[in-house]
Amino acid sequence: MAIDYTVIVVYLAGMLAMGWWGMRRARSKSEFLVAGRRLGPAMYSGTMAAIVLGGASTIGGVGLGYKYGLSGAWMVFTIGLGLLALSVFFSARIARLKVYTVSEMLDLRYGGRAGVISGVVMWAYTLMLAVTSTIAYATIFDVLFDMNRTLAIVLGGSIVVAYSTLGGMWSITLTDMVQFVVKTIGVLLLLLPIAVVKAGGFSEMRAKLPTEYFDPLGIGGETIFTYVLIYTFGMLIGQDIWQRVFTARSDRTARLGGTVAGTYCLVYAVAGAVIGTAAKVLYPNLASADDAFATIVKDELPVGVRGLVLAAALAAVMSTSSGALIACATVANNDIWSRLRGAVRRSEGEHDEVKGNRVFILIMGVAVICTAIALNNVVEALTVAYNLLVGGLLVPILGGLLWKRGTAQGALAAVAVGGLTVVGLMAGYGILANEPVYLGLTASLVAYVAVSLATPATDAAVLAAWRERLAGRGAPEETPSEPVPAPQ
Repeated sequence: MAIDYTVIVVYLAGMLAMGWWGMRRARSKSEFLVAGRRLGPAMYSGTMAAIVLGGASTIGGVGLGYKYGLSGAWMVFTIGLGLLALSVFFSARIARLKVYTVSEMLDLRYGGRAGVISGVVMWAYTLMLAVTSTIAYATIFDVLFDMNRTLAIVLGGSIVVAYSTLGGMWSITLTDMVQFVVKTIGVLLLLLPIAVVKAGGFSEMRAKLPTEYFDPLGIGGETIFTYVLIYTFGMLIGQDIWQRVFTARSDRTARLGGTVAGTYCLVYAVAGAVIGTAAKVLYPNLASADDAFATIVKDELPVGVRGLVLAAALAAVMSTSSGALIACATVANNDIWSRLRGAVRRSEGEHDEVKGNRVFILIMGVAVICTAIALNNVVEALTVAYNLLVGGLLVPILGGLLWKRGTAQGALAAVAVGGLTVVGLMAGYGILANEPVYLGLTASLVAYVAVSLATPATDAAVLAAWRERLAGRGAPEETPSEPVPAPQ
């Protein structure tokens, strides 16, 4: 295991080194939070793929393949579909707004009255997303070092908090690119073919497993529909995803780079399901499906390769964790704290804003680590996060982009009614039930349309300013602190 340990240690040291490099580059609020809005297609697509394919997509995706066969790909597949829809239909308009958070977009569209309540919902979502990713460190470090759960969470979480706090989005972008490469090599190019060969090839897998393992719809139509509702629509509106869209240097970059990343997710989804299916052949009686990834890596891969694949799993977790962390801190600082204490003082310069956002990343990072230590059920935490996001914010966000008659009162009603309905039904039906998100989304839509039609239309001047921003005009100018070439 010495070689495997060396691979992991070098990888973790590299993450910290990139955090230090990012600190030297992030000199303004724009550089710190959205990488100066200057990422080219290659870097944009790599970092976007890295953030959406986290521990749930890697360890969880293999686990679903172990349990359901090829149809276990549907969870990650719907994530890819959501990213494709975002990139093709909405990303160009989102990038042109030149904002930092989803709540700022709502303020622009509805006239400055939807920010705080939507910020609270988005903060809860990003916090729980970061927590679920941080919990996954325990699984990986347990395989690597037989480490105590709490210590594993503190170690993995501290590294992510360190490089995120130092360089903000620049550090996260650089580390995500490395993580994207490591995941591609470790999971797609190494683990996938080795797992299939070890299982005897597809013919042997078909001979040893029930036929439903090779049914594309074997996981069930209702489950697939729920995945679409939660993950596909969740990709359209999450702060962690939008904050990456804000980093694109042009409409074309956001559209093209996002399309490439979404297509990559579809391939990754199928790969995870195939690996899980192969693991079912090799280890038919595992206590938990989620153990499939770690078991096949530990027992079937050669020295060195095993370390790289475990680094790939670590990369998947870190990319999602860091993206959710900076999103959580951005929302907490810009949408909640700044509004509650009043407008940012005019004397406060860009450098001070960088310091403020850096402090919030550190505070939120500590909160995420502490919550992860106290929490055990990853699936329930992730379900709560996405139910709140989709039930509370999907309608006012997409309504604002697609329906000009929507009003601020309608948006606030949709957030409140949808969010409360989701919370109430989760308490009644259970967190993992489908009814909370179905009925919460329906209630949010009804409230949005009814209240919008019952209240005066949004002021013409607000809508005119909104259309100007959507067209890429009227946005505040953002210049980097020093001339540096835009990454490709």
